[in-house]
Amino acid sequence: MNTKTLEQMKQLRLHGMLRAFTTTMESHDIDYTNDELVAYLMQSEWDDRQNRKMERLTKAARFRYSAVMEAIDYGPSRQLDKNRIQRFASCGFIDKGKNILITGSTGVGKSYMASALGHQACCQGYKVMYFNAAKLFTVLKTSKADGSYLKQINRLEKQDLLILDDFGLKPLDHINRHSLMEIIEDRHGKRSTIIASQLPVEAWHDIIGEKTLADAILDRLVHSAHRIDIKGESMRKKMRNKQ
Repeated sequence: MNTKTLEQMKQLRLHGMLRAFTTTMESHDIDYTNDELVAYLMQSEWDDRQNRKMERLTKAARFRYSAVMEAIDYGPSRQLDKNRIQRFASCGFIDKGKNILITGSTGVGKSYMASALGHQACCQGYKVMYFNAAKLFTVLKTSKADGSYLKQINRLEKQDLLILDDFGLKPLDHINRHSLMEIIEDRHGKRSTIIASQLPVEAWHDIIGEKTLADAILDRLVHSAHRIDIKGESMRKKMRNKQ
């Protein structure tokens, strides 16, 4: 085995290529042409870099659940259009800067679906951040006090997909209302946002408060957004009953 070649691969951080080359050289059944070997090594390096990128993006997103699209429950009582949901897995809505609004009663799987869509986006190389809405507003309030507010807002703006979970559990105050307006305005038509809420979209106006701002926020957020309303009983309750 050419140890100099292996060391050069290591120094160049060609980790996928290094593993593939080592495995190939140790094999007693090598049947590659020169062109096939080069193609195999390049593909191994490409796959390794893509996998490591996906892992970095997933870790940075801080999802609530380790969720995947394949595990979404499409039982009849949930009234979900499987074809429609699976089309979202292509992440075309992100390329178009469209939003997805997920509603349904507590425990039906809104957070799981939002996390699954976010994880799918990470797998395709998009930058994603997941937040509990109330916690995000707390972070933004704190950042106004310590002078890091603009940094936080800019970080949110740069995400290809922003997920706000448990939106509307309590009415927004003046500060949170203006923060939400700034977030939505920065992302409107350019970046995608997924919002999950126990409340129907029609009730969001009252939760946001202050009619003028509520109208402006919802006009940008809801217009042309995809809506998913999950029906059925609580998934948590179903799991408890099975135990």
